Amino acid sequence: MIQARELRVRAGTRTLLEGVTFDVREREFVAVLGPNGAGKTTLLRAIAGTGHFEGGTLRVGGRPVESLGANERARTIAYMASDDAFAENMCVRDVVAMGRYSFHRWWQWHEDPRDREAVDAALRAVGMELFADRAFPTLSTGERQRIWLALGLAQEAPLLLLDEPTSHLDIRVGHEILELLRHRVAAGKTVVCALHDLNEAAAYADRIMLLGCGRMLAFDPPERLLRSPLLEDAYGIPMEAVAAPSGILRVFPRVTNRRSRCSS
Repeated sequence: MIQARELRVRAGTRTLLEGVTFDVREREFVAVLGPNGAGKTTLLRAIAGTGHFEGGTLRVGGRPVESLGANERARTIAYMASDDAFAENMCVRDVVAMGRYSFHRWWQWHEDPRDREAVDAALRAVGMELFADRAFPTLSTGERQRIWLALGLAQEAPLLLLDEPTSHLDIRVGHEILELLRHRVAAGKTVVCALHDLNEAAAYADRIMLLGCGRMLAFDPPERLLRSPLLEDAYGIPMEAVAAPSGILRVFPRVTNRRSRCSS
């Protein structure tokens, strides 16, 4: 689904990532981890075609991402980053319907039966069908996150990119969002999701991409990566991985004065 070779991405004059090479398979849930400023959001934007990369190659669905027109890109990649400001005067259904714009000429927008079916299905998938006529500003943070996910699902794109979809959510709602994404993978989607919580990644991801020190440090299944000393190098604090009774690893920091090797 995604093929990156020797990718270099920058933010302003600063090179965030250099020499990044990886493949993301279809129907895979990939969690992108790394400390603040490691380049998680910048990498997602490059994959989505909304951010610039300076070197290397990046292909999505076998096509160079820069060759995709806006509508074709929207039908291939759903990039979901919360932007509540522009939806403040809209109802929930209208926000989700924005995911259908790429299926129409810009001068011919009208909701046809296929659009209505897609929007209804997206709202049902996130458990928000009863909120369709609610004003978007009246929703809680967790409900808004569900609506942004519904917007992405309404695009019917095979690749879903999400930037910290569980930030500022309580534990229950955060895990409900990740469970929804896990179901989308089972239904055939590919998910790449930037996360801060190591244990969320351990519970839901097929593989974890770890960014730090200006590069991709590792790209492995959770049970391998979360036991790796590279995790301590990236975050600058000793970690302890413990297997829960379910078999899923849980990672805890052991507090010391150690600093990230990236900062030395």
